[in-house]
Amino acid sequence: MNYKKLIISLALPQLAGIIGSLFTVSAIPLWYATLNKPSFSPPNWIFGPTWILLYILMGISIYLIWKKLETTTDQDKKHYTKTSLWFFWIHLIFNALWSIIFFGLQNPALAFINIIIIWIMILILILRFWKINKWSSYLLIPYLLWVSFASLLNYFIWFLN
Repeated sequence: MNYKKLIISLALPQLAGIIGSLFTVSAIPLWYATLNKPSFSPPNWIFGPTWILLYILMGISIYLIWKKLETTTDQDKKHYTKTSLWFFWIHLIFNALWSIIFFGLQNPALAFINIIIIWIMILILILRFWKINKWSSYLLIPYLLWVSFASLLNYFIWFLN
């Protein structure tokens, strides 16, 4: 086990969450509290623990992919795996940007476009990871489901406001 890669894999998704939370925490009681929300909007306290868990699953998932890169000797598979790794890290930037756009810029419309991009990227990651390590792919399914729900929530907040 490569502990350095494991720590990086677990830390970087959490860092994306921390960056997002810098914009979220101050906006919740001021701006977000004033918005009209759909009836299915969960209580605010549920978001933090959910995202922490999802970031852990993402971290384990990307670690399995990174680990596979070490053992792959076929150059085509190695390239595919490297490309998948980079795609994951790029997707993580879009993930962090959502909070900046939604809460920091207070722009649900632009955030909705961003979250749809994230959803598409997660789906692509699941499909790509499936070819590399099936468990890595499975670990992203809760993330896809949560982002599907978050997309719906984002849309209705945009629509209602």
